[in-house]
Amino acid sequence: MSDDLRKRQLRRDAIARRKTVTRQERDAAAAALAEHIVPLLDLVGVQAGTSGVMSAPHGRGHRPPTVAAYVSMGSEIPMRPLLALLLDRGLRVLVPRLGSGLDVGWALLPDMASLHGVTCEGTGMAQRPDEPDTQTLGPAALGDADLIIVPALAVDTHGVRLGRGGGWYDRALTYRRGGVPVVAVCWPWECMADDLPRQSHDIPVDWVVTPQGAQRL
Repeated sequence: MSDDLRKRQLRRDAIARRKTVTRQERDAAAAALAEHIVPLLDLVGVQAGTSGVMSAPHGRGHRPPTVAAYVSMGSEIPMRPLLALLLDRGLRVLVPRLGSGLDVGWALLPDMASLHGVTCEGTGMAQRPDEPDTQTLGPAALGDADLIIVPALAVDTHGVRLGRGGGWYDRALTYRRGGVPVVAVCWPWECMADDLPRQSHDIPVDWVVTPQGAQRL
């Protein structure tokens, strides 16, 4: 089986398995995920000083550290509790703003109330994550991030990540600063012991976080 065919089969299997998860299990997973991110923030240097003023790693001065995350949809683990936690800690949070092109734009998330549904042009249906009604930033805005959190359908022990197949995050991650860790979020059973297919454009992640905990890869 070719890598492309295997990836498609893995995606189908992952989505089918996710459809068996109950709403109660999703809510519990969302709360656990937020808890497991807190020590990870400290490990990668996104810390609060004794005065409560946030400091950023990598010589970024005294501005609040920036975390690039995402707004969940469909079968993904709900991200709103985690996004709220990041904001409560005084972090600057970026979330995707999807345009009509191939690149992921970004938008600043000032608060949870600013998130709203987006309908796809010509369909009248919501087929993309909620977005904040703030200024659209270009793909290069990811260069401000001190930590990057991305969704995954599967991750192997080498950090190879299986996405939905659009390649958005692989393109987006070319804008990150050197040394900035990338964290993949998935369900526990999506942490794979076997190697996933890897192509030249696939960018590996540094950590995987599930509702059961965080693991460095």
